[in-house]
Amino acid sequence: MPRSVNSVASRKRRKKILKAAKGYFGARSNVYTVAKNAVEKGWTYAYRDRKNKKRVFRALWIARINAGARQNGTTYSKLMHGLSQKEIGLNRKVLADLAMNNPEVFASIVKEVA
Repeated sequence: MPRSVNSVASRKRRKKILKAAKGYFGARSNVYTVAKNAVEKGWTYAYRDRKNKKRVFRALWIARINAGARQNGTTYSKLMHGLSQKEIGLNRKVLADLAMNNPEVFASIVKEVA
């Protein structure tokens, strides 16, 4: 019985990796084994950093809300506690946007809570 190697699938698999490595420096872009390592490491970083991105943005929003709250005579923790007490359902992303772009609206929210 002849040996079956399925070269169509193998070539497709290699082409997928080399296409993903397009733009990489040196052998990383055109030598399959090197490209495979580089692409897999890149995918690992991408997976990890999709999670980290959420953490980083939340920290940024908190910093912006805290800055806006302190300009209005309160702190972040007091503001967030007041929002939960009054059952105002604004999330941190929206509050940070208001603190940056509409300080007068943010100030009215702080007055409502305080």
